[in-house]
Amino acid sequence: MVTIRADEISNIIRERIEQYNREVKIINTGTVLQVGDGIARIYGLDEVMAGELVEFEEGTIGIALNLESNNVGVILMGDGLMMQEGGSVKATGRIAQISVSEAYLGHVINALAEPIDGRGEISASESRLIESPTPGIISRRFVYKPLQTGLIVIDSMIPIGRGQRELIIGDRQIGKTTVATDTILNQQG
Repeated sequence: MVTIRADEISNIIRERIEQYNREVKIINTGTVLQVGDGIARIYGLDEVMAGELVEFEEGTIGIALNLESNNVGVILMGDGLMMQEGGSVKATGRIAQISVSEAYLGHVINALAEPIDGRGEISASESRLIESPTPGIISRRFVYKPLQTGLIVIDSMIPIGRGQRELIIGDRQIGKTTVATDTILNQQG
């Protein structure tokens, strides 16, 4: 029979205690109260921040926007068709942000900055908060290059610069969208 010595047992126990990792991870979870029209009401997310990303149990991502005393209003960043009342939601601890890069130029992306044009993934090293302040007027580049809409009537009456913001106001069915689309298409050349 094998004899076990007390010092061997104490050494084994000491090694196990030294290797023990007692990492505690606190997860802020809640319950879906109501879902409809792309908005979910969540109960129990007490420590959620405004603009924080939350993840539903079926994988849909949402952004917490309406913080009330007894529930949180979350905008769904997906269809949420599999979501049910009583389902579980967890806070991610990350404020909504997207990756930014020159590689996005020419791609078609969805609201989560994922490419939907079938041209492959976009690599980006930097990210930026969705709700970030706009740059000040002094730090912006001046409007220095004219923008031609392609419509002679507009181009002769209204000087528009590239990078300038313009508002198209008018009644229904008079061609506001057509003017904007023609202006975009005219920039191709």
